[in-house]
Amino acid sequence: MATQFETDAADLSALKADILRWGKELGFQQIGISDINLAEAETRLGEWLRAGFHGDMDYMHRHGSKRSRPEKLVPGTIRVISARMDYLPHDQKEAERLLDHDSRAYVSLYALGRDYHKVLRGRLRGLARRIRHRIGDFGYRVLVDSAPVLEKAIAEKAGLGWVGKHTNVINRDAGSWFFLGELYTDLPLAVDPSEVSHCGTCRACIDVCPTQAIVAPYKLDARRCISYLTIELKESIPVEFRKAIGNRIYGCDDCQLVCPWNKFAKATAEGDFAPRHGLDTAELSDLFAWSEATWLEKTEGSAIRRIGYDRWLRNIAVALGNARTTPEVTDALNKRRDSASKMVAEHVEWALAQHVASEKKTRDQ
Repeated sequence: MATQFETDAADLSALKADILRWGKELGFQQIGISDINLAEAETRLGEWLRAGFHGDMDYMHRHGSKRSRPEKLVPGTIRVISARMDYLPHDQKEAERLLDHDSRAYVSLYALGRDYHKVLRGRLRGLARRIRHRIGDFGYRVLVDSAPVLEKAIAEKAGLGWVGKHTNVINRDAGSWFFLGELYTDLPLAVDPSEVSHCGTCRACIDVCPTQAIVAPYKLDARRCISYLTIELKESIPVEFRKAIGNRIYGCDDCQLVCPWNKFAKATAEGDFAPRHGLDTAELSDLFAWSEATWLEKTEGSAIRRIGYDRWLRNIAVALGNARTTPEVTDALNKRRDSASKMVAEHVEWALAQHVASEKKTRDQ
């Protein structure tokens, strides 16, 4: 990185004020500035990795210290501009009513609309263009889950919120339904005061987790987490977690839905995050019937695309196994018994076995 911008504190202060204003104009709800000292977060990350809590997410340690030392990832970085964009698509009561529904699918709220990576990346590039127009060339890199970054620790240092016991970032005025993005830069901007935890003695997120993935306050064993199991895991979902997954076919929001701070969350006006293709009310059997061509069409521009068609079917098969036994459900499963994917076929057989057991229990009562 190399910047041509050299000026006094007053000019830097005015530039920072402009950055905050431009951020709002570009659709961000909050912008904060942090330094790059992430030593505490680096220690916690090391402990988490040594415990094996990352599961198959090898990328969490693949880049070594570049994740926790921004200047190693992007040489010349001395500040991080951290941005928050809210995404709650509707009143969260609607999501609560859908959890463990006997025939409908639950898709994590963040994935109902357009892929947030594309949305935030475009807005952050717009912010960088405004800065460049104001001061000339400067060093920066836009990051939205596109490189090894400790975005939650950075957001906490930048004052956007604190990392809660469920390991998501919480803002006292807006809850936790928001995305994060960063600009690594060589601009010597004044940093904002970091946020501290306001979780207190609350353990609602810990108690509600269907798979007990939050093994201690601020410690998540990803190997047990439904978001990991339905998104990151490439192989079969362990049998011991399948019943607990319920109807969650992509991600899980339980820990956020019970968080008291989310009473302050407001539905976003960002059209890109509005639900697409009826995914917020879809029947499991209908989604399971999608051909691969239909799936590719319906998930274009969506974060869901990343898991691939087979994992999509795998997840829905588990949810159908947990659904109420009806002819529609069993017919949908039977049509996939001969799937070319061994993984899908195995999950279909498990799901059908659940309904056989359920019918036998009903007869025996």
